[in-house]
Amino acid sequence: MENFNITEFLKKAVGSGASDIHLRVGEHPAIRVNGKILKIDTPALSEQDIASVCEALMPERFCGKDYSDLDFAYEVAGVSRFRVNLSRQMGKNALVIRTIPYNIKKISELNLPEAVEQFSNLNNGLVVVTGPTGSGKSTTIASLIDSVNINYNKHIITIEDPVEFIFTSKKSVVSQRQVLLDTAGFPEGIKYALRQDPDVIFIGEIRDTETAVSALKAAETGHLVFATVHTNDAVQTVNRIVNMFAPADRAFMRNQVAQVLRGTISQKLVPLANGSGRYPACEVLVVTPTVKDFIEKDNLSDIYGLVQKGSFNNMITMNASLYRLYDAGLITAETAAEYSDNKNELQQMLRGVYHGTFGGQS
Repeated sequence: MENFNITEFLKKAVGSGASDIHLRVGEHPAIRVNGKILKIDTPALSEQDIASVCEALMPERFCGKDYSDLDFAYEVAGVSRFRVNLSRQMGKNALVIRTIPYNIKKISELNLPEAVEQFSNLNNGLVVVTGPTGSGKSTTIASLIDSVNINYNKHIITIEDPVEFIFTSKKSVVSQRQVLLDTAGFPEGIKYALRQDPDVIFIGEIRDTETAVSALKAAETGHLVFATVHTNDAVQTVNRIVNMFAPADRAFMRNQVAQVLRGTISQKLVPLANGSGRYPACEVLVVTPTVKDFIEKDNLSDIYGLVQKGSFNNMITMNASLYRLYDAGLITAETAAEYSDNKNELQQMLRGVYHGTFGGQS
């Protein structure tokens, strides 16, 4: 039987609009298109197939070693870049491969709220993009970074695991560093980035206290820092960062976050009513002096109330974003409800309790 050709499969997957590819021993290859997993009608993959895929995709420095979890990048020239995750399932290797397009879209092309654009014009502080896996965080960050790259004469340093979107220096100079290849880890990468004359630093993910401290220090010392964090909404991001620390340190860290945080963007990709793709629903928090005061006092519910009003800096809640998409005929009421984290409030919106609140911004 002919061996599984991973290069040809990746080409076809990209041509089909796949965002992710799933390869596992004993199962048919699967791709995710418009948020849905589709099994491909080809033979189930053998252990030998998966072994040959690993051999073809893995960087040379990883070959010949045994890994239970590993992230790395791969590229099919002229087709796409890919982020590859190798894992073990029941003792056998499995791969999930995310497509990373060459083309970096502008914020307006991504159908993101206007409020998002303002974060690329800042000179300092911390901007956090959050959302579940596959929600478009990397794409949004890439768009923000490239907006700086196009419009300002700055030095941008990215620290990623692995490097995803590739930037070409435009008005700015862009340096991209990969964890384990160019730097030992995120905290080390940030520490040394501060000695490399940066204006903007992108941290692939704040996943531990050491990275959080380093990110806050970089933002505190006059740099603009972009980062991602795994949370479900923009307001809870503050708690997510603060709760990484021991209870005794949280009051101090909350104050530090209040000083440097400039805004958070939380997003989800929701399926369009006509079945033609997905559209971003976004919650945007802009840290105004009032929001800063609420963060210091740990009054997160008051922050949510402020975002609900949406009257400052085009802030918007996830429910308001979902409602606008529904009101514009882009998504169904059922889809809006499925992706809402506060279904009761959304049902009130759909029944017209808040009708007119979002006038002119649908």
